[in-house]
Amino acid sequence: MTAAQRLLGPGEYWFEDLREGDHYETGKIVMTDAHIVGFAGLSGDLFDVHMDDEFAREQGFAGRIAHGLLGLAMADGLKNRSSVRIMAVASLGWNWNFRGPILVGDRIGVTVTVKSKRLTSKGDRGVTMLGFVVANQRGEVVQEGETALLTRLRPREAA
Repeated sequence: MTAAQRLLGPGEYWFEDLREGDHYETGKIVMTDAHIVGFAGLSGDLFDVHMDDEFAREQGFAGRIAHGLLGLAMADGLKNRSSVRIMAVASLGWNWNFRGPILVGDRIGVTVTVKSKRLTSKGDRGVTMLGFVVANQRGEVVQEGETALLTRLRPREAA
């Protein structure tokens, strides 16, 4: 592994601490029926493939599948509760792809990689582009994409 591909250990990482190629693995979470039903209620997305096992099987799935946006939300939650803490301010946007179904009982985790970084035009914060690869317990990639994070600079010592 080269220096540009370092595995980040637990801790806080400011904009200046991050390098392109830095990466880490999040913890994992099991998708439950309660997640899917709760998300359907919150979002209003009661589409049959999420709510009806028979319909989902007729469409070629093993059973009901999680909402794609639920998978994205859970992936971001795994990043946010990780022992690797990027000192962010806010998400600036997402570019996301749904590669395969997430089923009830699937255990998903995320590999997060620093794709690029730059200072904002004011120079008072950074924009860090993070790549996400979401995989299930079988190692199948079910979602992937990237997010731009507005990232804090390390505080300067008071003079």
